[in-house]
Amino acid sequence: MSTSEAAVRERLTRALQERDEEIADRWVALQLEQALLGTDISEAELREEADSLIDALVPGLESDAPVDRVVTSHPGLHQAVIGLSLRRARAGATPTATSLAVLALKEALLKAVQLETRDAEELFATAVFINRLLDVAGALSFETYVEGREEIIRRQSQQLMELSTPVVRLWKQVLAVPLIGTLDTARTQIVMENLLQAIQDHEALVAIIDITGVPTVDTAVAQHLMQTVNAVRLMGADCVISGIQPSIAQTIAQLGIDLSTILTRATLADALAAAIKLIDGTGPGGEAGESR
Repeated sequence: MSTSEAAVRERLTRALQERDEEIADRWVALQLEQALLGTDISEAELREEADSLIDALVPGLESDAPVDRVVTSHPGLHQAVIGLSLRRARAGATPTATSLAVLALKEALLKAVQLETRDAEELFATAVFINRLLDVAGALSFETYVEGREEIIRRQSQQLMELSTPVVRLWKQVLAVPLIGTLDTARTQIVMENLLQAIQDHEALVAIIDITGVPTVDTAVAQHLMQTVNAVRLMGADCVISGIQPSIAQTIAQLGIDLSTILTRATLADALAAAIKLIDGTGPGGEAGESR
């Protein structure tokens, strides 16, 4: 670390220690004046964020890390920036507004340093140092925000998929999964997991997969259905697919998809009737086996 940088760190650290309240007030005011919030976060919450970040800056500056790595290498400072960004993400602020809010701290810090010295060369060196320090903080806040929002979206998508694939008990030892919408790999996995768990929990012997709400069936969808059927059979249960509409039947035939090994029915009611016969031993494999 050069002598000039060490002097800048010392000067900035002293300003943070002696003028922390002024810096926090100025930073909060700048965010409010410049409309950098993008959310209805209160002034009290802003001040709490400001105090937390300013408190973390002091030990960060006292470390031996280069200025470009102070924010990322010091645990307390790193966590303070991440915490601010995640709170803004949950509150609905934009990533740009969050990053700009962090960068607004530059002006508040430089204003505090100006009260310590009027030397143009010192102020320039301090401004360069502050820019390098907080540019990293701004980039980290943006990155954290994006990752946080993506995680929220992934979690919500997972919850929606789970809600959209309920397993319903229609009869003793008969379960049904009414599918609506596109059946992709991720959703197939959820359907399979939920259905297999329900088969175990209810000691089910027949599982009905109703695709009345599936708009199209192509090769990929058929493969997903076959995977689910095979998994159900490995659990010792039979599987019936219902909701085969004329247009879907025609598409399946044209694509050459072989569903001959799977019991299919046009409606859920027909599938339930077939399931009851399977349980009573009068369906496929029983005494009066029904044609597949």
